[in-house]
Amino acid sequence: MLQGKWYSAIKVRKSRRKFNGKPLEEQLKTKLEKFCKEFNPFSEVRACIVFKDPESVFRGIIGSYGKVKGAPAYIAFIGDMTSPFVHEKLGYVGEAIILEATSLGLGTCWIGGFFRREVVAEVIKLHNTEKVLAVTPVGYADKDYTLEEKILAGFASGHKRKSLTELCSGLPWEKWPRWIECGLEAARLSPSAVNRQPWRFHVEANSVTVRVDSEKDTFRISKRLDCGIAMLHFEVGAYVHGIKGKWEFLNAPQVAKFVKMSQDVQEHPFSSENHN
Repeated sequence: MLQGKWYSAIKVRKSRRKFNGKPLEEQLKTKLEKFCKEFNPFSEVRACIVFKDPESVFRGIIGSYGKVKGAPAYIAFIGDMTSPFVHEKLGYVGEAIILEATSLGLGTCWIGGFFRREVVAEVIKLHNTEKVLAVTPVGYADKDYTLEEKILAGFASGHKRKSLTELCSGLPWEKWPRWIECGLEAARLSPSAVNRQPWRFHVEANSVTVRVDSEKDTFRISKRLDCGIAMLHFEVGAYVHGIKGKWEFLNAPQVAKFVKMSQDVQEHPFSSENHN
């Protein structure tokens, strides 16, 4: 089931920028393309996979470091900019696709600032109000990291993962039910631009509210997009403990509130019916 695969993928996913150049197997291409088309919990965002050398799409952040090399495909994450919650919804959908790719044994990397949107737009037809907000290369990555990847990982590791005590307010942690603790641990592992970890969580007995640490965005990437990634992680962690819920989207600086559903509700998670 999706939640099991994705929960395992959360623990092993690492950003990869260097790939071995091997073309994707036809079976994997079919699975990824089908998933990108069919996973659509929000009408305002969509994902398109392009089976083409993406070298022209990406540009490095510091000389040759950070450049994407050897990927046989990439996925573009597209949002309707007239939607007030487009960034968080795109982060949620994009991370689901990245976790699905991870579960298939593929390497990925969220890239939201350093890519050529005009190049992507030449390949994917955009509607008038749409914009490509992020992309990820997709491919086979070697087990060992390259020197460049280690350097970039070193930049990120300079900012260690914040503890849940730093990130959370509200109900004291010793009173958290297990599903909340698991969900927040999964959310804490979410990727974010330069590992800035902009999410904060307010915990209540049957709900968790996500907000940004401040409304100042940096690195040309929305913090609300990062929070959308954390939302997906939280939902996956909660569901591992049998808890389903609904997201209620909120105005800034808040992002969304996850509300536990009653046990007799049978809707499947990760579908449009579970999001308001």
